[in-house]
Amino acid sequence: MLKILVSGCLGGAPIRFNETGVPVASPIWQRWASEGRLVSLCPELAVGFPVPRPPAEIVGGSAADVLDGRAHVHEASGRDVTELFQAAAQRAVDKALQADVGLAILVEGSPTCGSTYVHDGTFSGVTVAGRGVAAEALRRRGIPVFPHYDLDRAAAALADQERQHGNG
Repeated sequence: MLKILVSGCLGGAPIRFNETGVPVASPIWQRWASEGRLVSLCPELAVGFPVPRPPAEIVGGSAADVLDGRAHVHEASGRDVTELFQAAAQRAVDKALQADVGLAILVEGSPTCGSTYVHDGTFSGVTVAGRGVAAEALRRRGIPVFPHYDLDRAAAALADQERQHGNG
């Protein structure tokens, strides 16, 4: 049975930068939880960020650029936290590989976990298409990443993987 890496704040744990969580009300989520598939990780907490913490955004490029050393992650104060975000991404990949995950369900909009959009680096609330640093690192390792609101598509992808690998 393949596992699913999930952002630690999904399910409602109040560990996001602003001390909130993201509830997930879905029969799919409940089934996965009851099957013991969910592997919860907040990559930011795993590398020592506190709760609450200052908002952070990718500046000067994409998550891929952050991983490749061409862009940075800054807090709203201007503090460069790129190395911590790179370490957080590596923690997510390590956890995914150790747990034999088939895919990841990550919270949208985060500079770590966003899978389809992130903030634009200006701290003005504007979003742009793109991924967070951990989402990009997981994708590079061949681990599909889905936003937390697209569980139907994620469930179909997981079922396909299990059929292909005989893990169903």
